[in-house]
Amino acid sequence: MKKKTFLVEGMTCASCVNAVERQTKKVEGVQSVSVNLITNQMEVTFDDSKTSVDDIEIGVKKAGYKAVLMQKELSYTVEGMTCAACSKAVERAAKKTDGVIQADVNLMTEKLVVKVDPNEFNASDLSKKVSIAGYKLIQEQTTDIHQHKKEQEIKILRLKVILAALFTLPLLYISMGHMIGLPLPTIIMPHEEPFNFALIQLILTLPVVIIGYKFYTVGFKTLVLRNPNMDSLVALGTSAAFLYGVYTLFEIGLGMTHSADLYFESAAVIITMILLGKYFESVSKGKTSEAIKKMMDLAPKNATVVVNGLEQVIKIEEVQTGDIIKVKPGEKMPVDGIVIEGNTSVDESMLTGESIPVEKTTGDVIIGASVNKNGSIFYKATKVGKDSTLAQIIKLVENAQTSKAPIAKLADRISSVFVPVVLVLAIITFGFWMLMGESFEFSMKTMIAVLVIACPCALGLATPTAIMVGTGKGAEYGILIKSGESLEKAHKITAVVLDKTGTITNGKPKVTDVLTSGQYHEDQLIQWVASAESQSEHPLGEAILSYAKEKGFGLKKTEQFENIPGKGIKAVIDDKRLLIGNDKILLDKKIKLGQLKVISDELSSKGKTVMYVIIDEVLSGLIAVQDTVKETSIQAIEQLKAQNIEVYMLTGDNQKTASAIASVVGIKNVYSEVLPDQKSEIVMKLQSEKHHVAMVGDGINDAVALAQSDVGFAIGSGTDVAMESADIVLMKSDLRDVSIAIELSKKTIKNIKENLFWAFIYNILGIPVAMGILYLFDGPLLNPMLAGAAMSFSSVSVVLNALRLKKFQPKKG
Repeated sequence: MKKKTFLVEGMTCASCVNAVERQTKKVEGVQSVSVNLITNQMEVTFDDSKTSVDDIEIGVKKAGYKAVLMQKELSYTVEGMTCAACSKAVERAAKKTDGVIQADVNLMTEKLVVKVDPNEFNASDLSKKVSIAGYKLIQEQTTDIHQHKKEQEIKILRLKVILAALFTLPLLYISMGHMIGLPLPTIIMPHEEPFNFALIQLILTLPVVIIGYKFYTVGFKTLVLRNPNMDSLVALGTSAAFLYGVYTLFEIGLGMTHSADLYFESAAVIITMILLGKYFESVSKGKTSEAIKKMMDLAPKNATVVVNGLEQVIKIEEVQTGDIIKVKPGEKMPVDGIVIEGNTSVDESMLTGESIPVEKTTGDVIIGASVNKNGSIFYKATKVGKDSTLAQIIKLVENAQTSKAPIAKLADRISSVFVPVVLVLAIITFGFWMLMGESFEFSMKTMIAVLVIACPCALGLATPTAIMVGTGKGAEYGILIKSGESLEKAHKITAVVLDKTGTITNGKPKVTDVLTSGQYHEDQLIQWVASAESQSEHPLGEAILSYAKEKGFGLKKTEQFENIPGKGIKAVIDDKRLLIGNDKILLDKKIKLGQLKVISDELSSKGKTVMYVIIDEVLSGLIAVQDTVKETSIQAIEQLKAQNIEVYMLTGDNQKTASAIASVVGIKNVYSEVLPDQKSEIVMKLQSEKHHVAMVGDGINDAVALAQSDVGFAIGSGTDVAMESADIVLMKSDLRDVSIAIELSKKTIKNIKENLFWAFIYNILGIPVAMGILYLFDGPLLNPMLAGAAMSFSSVSVVLNALRLKKFQPKKG
């Protein structure tokens, strides 16, 4: 299966989205289709053995629209070319690179221009391929073809609005000014010169109709293809007004009628108002994707690479896996990697939302786009281009913003029948008023008002705008929501299941207590034990080593080291015979705890693992180790309870340890001694009890449970498998973000419901008014021009309402 992103041209409303999805799904081999009206993007998953990109584009064409594979254009200078054979070699190498759609080399200018699929292309792969061919690439510029096109469209739309207004304003003055006593030249006075009065309106209306030509080309095309959309309604309404005006002009010329019944101004004002609405809508829509733009701007443009001891500044696209990179204080990390030399603190807040700088030393992981606060470091690049953490985050957010929430299906179902129903209602309206004895002009006017006011733009924008802003806002807090469906499901959560290790706790044992019998000083005891444990690979030994390192103790020479499976270790240090281990060591040596028994039992009751230290056959002390609770866990669980969510804890630990941790963080529902494959069974059990379950975990053994849950949350510091299985990734590894994600979901769904409500109410109330129901009871009749203005305003209001989510701030817990 392949997944490709297309840009669809010509879509204006929910009916368009429905038509494109319906027609694309008919293409053989297409598994799923998701179209986003905000971005005009279409995600298609298909079997490439049964269909191709061309087949999909043809399928969209049948619906009356144009689909183009998403592309970027990259320009490079090529070093080392001398002849036509060289340029051919570079072209061949470029075309062999994954994601390259087209490659052209100009020998005279020494330029290579490639068009690429951003989902598959990796710039370093291209550099490698061309380098193998014997040439060197230096990147000059990247052009996001579709972003550039979108910016151009907004400029053109603004120009169209200005030009249309320049003709519409004098048209309005001429057609209606005389009704309120505004002066007109005698040559175009309606009573004295009715033909001139009508002709000047036609002359002013024609340019506006030409400016709005796309309404007609798209609208009538989709009508013929039996996929009518918003443009179809506008085209029919304004065509009726314009053609009736032309018909009246001929009648005036023949002396058969008076000029009062012209509708040129209705056609011009409707087109101008809808163009203005589209312009505001486009500008507002641009603001919904600001989160992605901000993330894209995070990456530095250049990197300092060390080659054979020499520093060389290259473009970030040219960095390859394995390169050694130097970063000075205040600079951004160009790509992901591992520190090989130096110490520093790194600000990762732009990616994780965590404001406290993270200390980095040899062996620590570096995330690209984070900021080096102090101290120069050298690190080896491990992930570059589309494989980097930043690129993956951007991809996740983009996927979420182009995905469709289940609630959107309601709007889709309605829009699929909406436009045809409106066309029928418009015809019924015209026929009804004619039968009621009203004039042809009156009936025409009400029919045009129905056609124009009923455009389902607001329906199509209601869901995707809120999803885009909601997922973007989540990314700002370090919460990566993978899809619109995940965002919607999160608001229904009634139970949260938490894995203990690495989720509630830090996942690394720490020394919590050191006690001696009095024979040796505590520092001496720790130094000996740490020296012995340095020969072991046991996690508890690592905890003691870390503790000794924090205290600044050096390690002593260890002799006669021996591992005692299931019990502990023994060694000789400073001529002292050490035995370190669990209670089985005591039983073997028949050593009694004595005065340390009460303390040992108390530590064990708190879920701590106690290690006994025997020196020269005498119990000399004990060391307690525990996987400590994260500082934020208690607050996180309190926040979840405040949201009326039941909290459960799963762990493979024994009941005593599990209960101890649970009591500390305030969890009553505990499942202990749980095997990895039993975790998903517990999630299923809760689901059978009518709970909407969220699972939070960080390890490979959580993957099945994460997938089984209604919404899976992966801790960002966890494994790639867990993050792949999850619906939402918590980049800060902060459990409090679970409640923030749920709160954001509730706010987003509330916003979507508000948008859908206003979109539905607008049409439910607007259409009967346009049909003249108020006029039947001596009320006003809706003018087609006001209908056009109202329709435009409804779309803009929905987008503006969604943008309110940008102000979202989690409740302080």
